[in-house]
Amino acid sequence: MSEGQIRVTVEGPICRIVLDQPTKMNAMNFDMWSALPDALKRAEAEAGIRVITLEGAGDRAFCAGADISQFGEKRTGEEATRAYDRAIANGMDALVNASKPTIALIRGICFGGGMMLALACDIRLARGDSRFRLPAARLGLGYANYNVALMVQRIGVTAASDILFSARILDATEAYRVGVTSAVWNTDEFEERCKNYVGMIGANAPLTLAAIKRGLIELSRPETERNLAAVNTLVERCFTSADYREGQAAFREKRDPVFTGQ
Repeated sequence: MSEGQIRVTVEGPICRIVLDQPTKMNAMNFDMWSALPDALKRAEAEAGIRVITLEGAGDRAFCAGADISQFGEKRTGEEATRAYDRAIANGMDALVNASKPTIALIRGICFGGGMMLALACDIRLARGDSRFRLPAARLGLGYANYNVALMVQRIGVTAASDILFSARILDATEAYRVGVTSAVWNTDEFEERCKNYVGMIGANAPLTLAAIKRGLIELSRPETERNLAAVNTLVERCFTSADYREGQAAFREKRDPVFTGQ
């Protein structure tokens, strides 16, 4: 695909979604935001896919945020602004509510909307040279309550307040310390550690992964809006599955289980 697109590849149980605009540090343009929900839906619909990764093309950036060069064309006027904001909201919502585990693989710059995309994922793995920033307070931008709420949910009020109010840059070590990332690995080991970690999740029982993910989604919602019956249905399906029997057999036989999602 040409630059400025969402690129999708499937490698066994892993779907890789790549933000592909490296000359602009993978800044998200309107078409990329618009394409993200469809990419996620296709990954969710494919039974063989068990885990979804999100990463930036090239070596310099995960994502530097919005492609501001488009604002004059795509975000001028009330109607155009609403359409652009809707595309962003739809992309974020699709990532937050994906039915399969999502993992952000972060190299280099992770700023603005890029940092929010990373926070929308279930897990964030960072290379040692990664940098994180939400610069809204230095740009005079109002920050949507949806994004603030997501930050608080992921990393807590204190860390979210510091990052938003200061608009400062966090290095990979501090980002890990405050909970922005789940792990930080040196450059020379990052690719291999990510491959092993993602592969480990991809080898796990897909019905169990689906039940866990739905439970996490429901717990993130207000208590009165949670559909716990749907979670319980998925949990019960695990216990009647061939994969449950395979897991027990593999444990008894001291071998790795081979799950089929049945």
